[in-house]
Amino acid sequence: MSAFDLEPWTAHHTDALEVALDAFLSPQALCAAGPVRPLHLVDAMRYAALDGGKRLRPLLVIAAFEAAVGRPLGSQDGAVVRAACAVELIHAYSLVHDDMPCMDDDVLRRGK
Repeated sequence: MSAFDLEPWTAHHTDALEVALDAFLSPQALCAAGPVRPLHLVDAMRYAALDGGKRLRPLLVIAAFEAAVGRPLGSQDGAVVRAACAVELIHAYSLVHDDMPCMDDDVLRRGK
């Protein structure tokens, strides 16, 4: 059995997730998906989803995939990256709704 170095694996996949999330939440991609959305809504979505975080949940999606198929994530596995991004977006959604006045009314999230 070979040793596994978590730090470079995490850094590699976190970088790939950041690129995928940024592309998914780009104004061009969002507008291509349907009716034009207000730019301030796009900005708010990008702020909530792209402004930091450890990306633990999407990393677990990728780790589960790699464990299940017995090989590293490859360029042919775009659906796995999209699924991992979906998990991160659901998490961002839950944080936004948790901070609303009807919930805990926090003014800061991730120090901002």
